[in-house]
Amino acid sequence: MARSFVAASIGAMRLLTIALAGVLVACSATGVGPAGVDGTKTDQPSAAATEQPATTELPAPTPTPSATAMTSSIPRWDELPVAANDAVGLSQQLVMVETALHDPNVTGPELAWMGHLQQLAYSRLQDFPEWKDTVLAALPEQTRAAVNGSLEAGKQLRMLSGPVPKTLPDWKIVAPAPIDDLISYYKEAESEFGVSWYYLASIHLVETRMGRIRGTSTAGAQGPMQFLPSTWARWGGGGDINDPHDAILAAGRYLQASGAPGDLHKALFAYNHSEHYVRAVTLYATQIEANPRAYLAYHAWQVYYITPRGDLWLEEGYGS
Repeated sequence: MARSFVAASIGAMRLLTIALAGVLVACSATGVGPAGVDGTKTDQPSAAATEQPATTELPAPTPTPSATAMTSSIPRWDELPVAANDAVGLSQQLVMVETALHDPNVTGPELAWMGHLQQLAYSRLQDFPEWKDTVLAALPEQTRAAVNGSLEAGKQLRMLSGPVPKTLPDWKIVAPAPIDDLISYYKEAESEFGVSWYYLASIHLVETRMGRIRGTSTAGAQGPMQFLPSTWARWGGGGDINDPHDAILAAGRYLQASGAPGDLHKALFAYNHSEHYVRAVTLYATQIEANPRAYLAYHAWQVYYITPRGDLWLEEGYGS
C-alpha cells in the first residue's frame, strides 16, 4: 500500500458512496458508492461497500501533520493541506479555495491542492457541527450556498454507510482521467441522452471519486460508474465497463431509459434505490450547475477509508 495518511478528525465524512459507501471522506468521505446501477440493495453503498472482503490488515495510525498558517501566507503546495482547527480559520480556508477556483491562473497541482483542502475543511465541519453557523456567517453569500450544499450532500451520503470495516479494501486507487477529458465525456452523453452533464459528474464523484477507485461492490457493481454486469450487458453499448468514456455514456443511456431528463428523481432512484443517494447526487449536481468550476475541486477529492483506528487516506498507487 502506498504511504497512508490518517487525516485528523476526518471521522465526520463517513462515506465513499462514491462507491465506497462508507468510505470516501469529505462530506462524502468514503469510497465506492451505493449498490451500483440497478442494484438490489436499498440504502447501501455502491462499488466496494464496507462489508467487502479486504485483504490488507489495518496499519497503525500515522501522526497527523500540524497545521500551518495557510490562511495568512502563501500555501505550501509541496505539503499536504491541513484543515484549520477553529471556525475562523476554516472560513478563511474556504474563501481561499473559492477564490482559487475562480482564478484561471490556479491550475494543475495547485488546483488539486485546493480541492483536497476543501474536502478536508468540509470534513472538519462535519466533525465539529457547532462551528457551522460561525463559519457560514463569515462566508460570502455564493460561497455559503456552495458549502451548505456540499455539507448536506455529505450528510445524505453518510446515511448510506454500513458498519465500520476492520480491514482495508481490496481496491486499487488510480489517477482519474484529466478534467477536460471527463467533461467532454459528460457533455457527449448530455448531447446524446439529454441528461445534464453536472448530474453525470455528480454520480461519478459519488460512485468512485471520478474513477479513482477500482473495485467491485458487494452487489457486484464494477467500473467508474458502478454497473452490475447484467445491467452493463443491456446498457453498455458494447463498450468496456472500466473505460470512463464508455461508462459515462452508458450512465446517460441508462438514466434516459429510466426517465431522465423529464423525471430525474425517478432516474436517479433507478440508478441506486435510495432517497439519500438521490438527494446527495442532486445536491452535488446543483453546486456544479450553479458554478461549473466547482467541478474542478470535486475532481481533486481524495479517497478516505473509515477504520476503527481512524480514517486513512488511500493514495494513488494503493493496491498496486
